[in-house]
Amino acid sequence: MKTEIKFCIKCLYGSTHPLGLTFNEKNICSGCLIHEEKNTLDWQHQWTKLLKLTNEYKSKSKNIYDCIIPITGAHDSHYIVYIVKEKLKLNPLLVCYNKYYNTSIGIKNISNLRIKFNCDILFQNVNPISVKKITRNTLIDFGSVYWHVLAGHTVFPVQISIKYKIPLIIWGAHQGLEQVGMYSHLNEVEMTRRYRKNHDLLGIEAENLVKQYNDLNEGDIFQYLYPEDLDLKKNGTRGIYLGNYIRWDPKKQHEEMIRLYDYKTLGFNRTIDCYDYVDCFNYMNLHDLLKLYKHGYSKVTDHLSREIRFGRIDKNKALKLTRFYEKKNILYKELFCNWLNINKKSLDFILNKFRNKKFWIQRDLDSWIFNGLSKKNFIQKNSESKKISKELFFISNSEIKKEKKNYIIYGKGMEL
Repeated sequence: MKTEIKFCIKCLYGSTHPLGLTFNEKNICSGCLIHEEKNTLDWQHQWTKLLKLTNEYKSKSKNIYDCIIPITGAHDSHYIVYIVKEKLKLNPLLVCYNKYYNTSIGIKNISNLRIKFNCDILFQNVNPISVKKITRNTLIDFGSVYWHVLAGHTVFPVQISIKYKIPLIIWGAHQGLEQVGMYSHLNEVEMTRRYRKNHDLLGIEAENLVKQYNDLNEGDIFQYLYPEDLDLKKNGTRGIYLGNYIRWDPKKQHEEMIRLYDYKTLGFNRTIDCYDYVDCFNYMNLHDLLKLYKHGYSKVTDHLSREIRFGRIDKNKALKLTRFYEKKNILYKELFCNWLNINKKSLDFILNKFRNKKFWIQRDLDSWIFNGLSKKNFIQKNSESKKISKELFFISNSEIKKEKKNYIIYGKGMEL
């Protein structure tokens, strides 16, 4: 017996969301309900709590790092560093995991961030041979080209915390809270090994990757191993989310960083948002396609659900935009194939393995019919969405309209 998908009457999310959604008696999802806290919480009180918390880690010496900030060349990195350095007056050590899918815009943003805020940065460049071996196996076994990026980005800061004895790690917003209302802001949840494994890493830790039937060994995965609990406790390592203490609004924050620090944007083929993930060739392309295959929706649904909640677009118009963008072709597939040394037909065969039969109907060998969330979702008569008259506008400030077809590798000056 098939379970009917329930949809929120406010946003575009359905009950099949991989992070888990609940609904109240009015069919409003938990993500929308928790989002309302942004309009009701005493944010000045939350800010005071943040000041008190971070002051405990502030060193009396300017030569000692007060905290660690994980950064990339996109997303919320500029804003986090801005808050930590300019508002909290902390001395952060920035850490950056090299994803190897880097765009030139992303590299420019990292350089801009380092110069404008005068911060030290540590980069982790894992052996690219191991990265490719890991990516081949995660792609084949559970349909992810992004596992190594998520694993590296979330473990490298924790490793550095232990190595340099810097207990405090400062992150931006908690994805589970922002999307599906997994927690209240008042819970003030912190980054944990458990959340990282279950949600960021698809339930697969680095040590789980080594199998008798694959070519991975301990030397390939040791850089992704999470520190032992005893070491974390001894060091007092903790990771806090600024989104618990600041009214988090990615669009507004990005535009502030564009105005103040010339953060660079890049238009995408599959979404309206040109602020997030501008540092990566694959996140809004191959990774996004796999998300559509597996879960019946893509990143444009996340972006537009967020904008509905902030009252910047009507649900009906957002749904039309979703249906338009999720059908767009992905870019840079050949680039990924060349990097991983795999041909397009083999890649397509692997990708098709992960089409969820809840959302995809196969007509023949190479033909599929999409019946995903945007197809099933509709505007209900009792919908609470309101007509928004103004257009949803995103700033484009980059002279580069489309990235050149090569991954940028830090410090190597060549393709790899």
